[in-house]
Amino acid sequence: MRQPRILVFSGSIRGGSYNTRLAALAAKRLLLADADVTRISLADYPMPIYDGDREREKGVPDSAHKLKRQMQEHGGVFIACPEYNTAVTPLLKNTLDWLSRLNDPGEPPAAAFKDRVFAVGAASTGALGGMRGLIGVRTILEVGLGALVLPDMVSVPKANEAFDDHGELRDERASGLLDVLTRRLIREVRARG
Repeated sequence: MRQPRILVFSGSIRGGSYNTRLAALAAKRLLLADADVTRISLADYPMPIYDGDREREKGVPDSAHKLKRQMQEHGGVFIACPEYNTAVTPLLKNTLDWLSRLNDPGEPPAAAFKDRVFAVGAASTGALGGMRGLIGVRTILEVGLGALVLPDMVSVPKANEAFDDHGELRDERASGLLDVLTRRLIREVRARG
């Protein structure tokens, strides 16, 4: 059986980010479950704040084109989504906005989000583990961009205490949810061929 290709990234580029740690752990779990995983950082895809006038004058940034190609080479995408003030981070929202602007001739609107399966998770120092931000990112991906997002999610509360020295989750519930989510992502990518 062919290995499903899955792209993994965090919606944060902050040093020591708990969501970057969650993305690393998700990538590890996906690899152990026999997926072909590519882990990236959005720091390698810098984009200015989205502005329609800037797009009209200068076009979509090259980094958005590169990220779109990267996404389209994968059947699945796992995003670790930080929560800022109960919402999606500006970095992640801006990235999604730019990617939504890229449509080659014959492609549907928001082509980068079609024909692949998305999974989302979050880690936060709060008691809800980033759940409110996950609801926002799901709305953007599903309603705004027409992406297929798995209903399963993982939220890691008290993230400042959640990871052990090996990058694993101490909490059995959160660890189990991550296992369920990564296995389902692999199954769904395989099912879509």
